[in-house]
Amino acid sequence: MRLLLLNGPNLNLVGQREPDVYGTRSLESAEADLKARFPDLTLVWQQSNHEGQLIDWLHAAPKDGYQGVIINPGGFSHTSVALADAIRSIDLPVVEVHISNIHAREEFRQQTVTGAACIGVISGLGLNGYALAVTALLEEGLSGSTR
Repeated sequence: MRLLLLNGPNLNLVGQREPDVYGTRSLESAEADLKARFPDLTLVWQQSNHEGQLIDWLHAAPKDGYQGVIINPGGFSHTSVALADAIRSIDLPVVEVHISNIHAREEFRQQTVTGAACIGVISGLGLNGYALAVTALLEEGLSGSTR
């Protein structure tokens, strides 16, 4: 089984940027942990600071053989109708992940345009949110959950 894990703007700096909000572990360490925890899965991680690149990866996901997508859109989650439309345009289950608890942050971060297009949203559980998203896709998302 192949899952695509997409990460949006500034997530390349996780572990360095605002450690009081995002922690001190890097995205690369989360990737290594997930690959060790789910050795039978093909987990492909991508990160871009560019909205169009994330949209292109979403559009290509079905033909590239992915069975599900985990996305952390970063700041785009609060503003990007285009990214939400791209999520809705593919026939794959998508789970949104946020490292920080967006509901405990600034008011503008408490709503996600993209989350409404996903089968679920995981927020505030740190980098472990990615493992929870994989588990959710394995247990629920791939067996017929809908948006």
